[in-house]
Amino acid sequence: MVFNTNKLGESSISLTEMGFGGAPLGGVGKRASEDQAMEILRVAYESGIRYFDTAPLYGHGLSEKRIGKFLNTISRDSFAISTKVGRLLVPKDEGQRDQMMHDDEALSIIYDYSYEGAKTSLEASISRLGIDHVDLLLCHDIDKWTHGDGQPEILKKAQQGILPALCDLRSEGVIKAIGLGVNESEVCNEVMNNFDVDCFLLAGRFTLLEQAPLDDLLPRCIDNNVSIIIGGPYNSGMLASVQRGNATYDYKPVDDLRWEKAQKIRRVCDAHGVDLRAAALQFPLKHPAVVSIVPGVWRMEELRSNLDFLDADIPDSLWQDLSNANLLRLDGINL
Repeated sequence: MVFNTNKLGESSISLTEMGFGGAPLGGVGKRASEDQAMEILRVAYESGIRYFDTAPLYGHGLSEKRIGKFLNTISRDSFAISTKVGRLLVPKDEGQRDQMMHDDEALSIIYDYSYEGAKTSLEASISRLGIDHVDLLLCHDIDKWTHGDGQPEILKKAQQGILPALCDLRSEGVIKAIGLGVNESEVCNEVMNNFDVDCFLLAGRFTLLEQAPLDDLLPRCIDNNVSIIIGGPYNSGMLASVQRGNATYDYKPVDDLRWEKAQKIRRVCDAHGVDLRAAALQFPLKHPAVVSIVPGVWRMEELRSNLDFLDADIPDSLWQDLSNANLLRLDGINL
């Protein structure tokens, strides 16, 4: 399969329109063996995926180690990789374990949004990955979604420490591009006011289910040549779930209102003979600010399904019907 590639902001990086989201590959721990992980990564690469995203958080370093092990078997100039800073991995009894991760790594996490923390985190990530450099470095989770009422102080620390560090690392040529990896658009707007970022990896907020960033963030990104990478295109699995008992939204049980909206979208998709998951994968890429989607996978069948869904034919009439039913916004969307 041949993927389109898109330039990332004003950087020298180009990303395939679908990347590999590395969170599940680390978070599931031993539910995916080392051999299974390597096979999934191999098939992803052979299928044309050339962008891999990971972070220290994912499996407390396990995702970086697994992805790095595979990437060391291929040419360094044939792929782009992003990882994240803002959390440091420390011995298990010196921090907190993330309860969503089911790995057996003897490590835990502390937040560190300082200038030196960025450099320390990057050096540790490069060591785990086993490669000579990272292409894209993202400041991870400085949003209210993660920090709640404490977010304004976190943002202040990041603007005084980790974000200037990313700018310096880019100007020094250590990395090629910088941005945020977050779960809400508001903090992206705040950071864009003060920093020359290349991109935002936005998880779950511009999807087939919700398009609030069309109000402000996406038009501003177009004006400032800032790219968007979409994480969580299935809204943490809800748009990929047929049964409500299996459905989650933002990694929690889905509420009635969102579940009912998803079912209305599903019925329109069914009327067009289109799998809802195909529509969910393809929709974000129709906005000119979006350069890549990075669904997370840890099973081979998920990877193969995503490849099929991205290649599926979807008539423009589907998007129009969703819009006419007030289920989808199309302002700024290329059909």
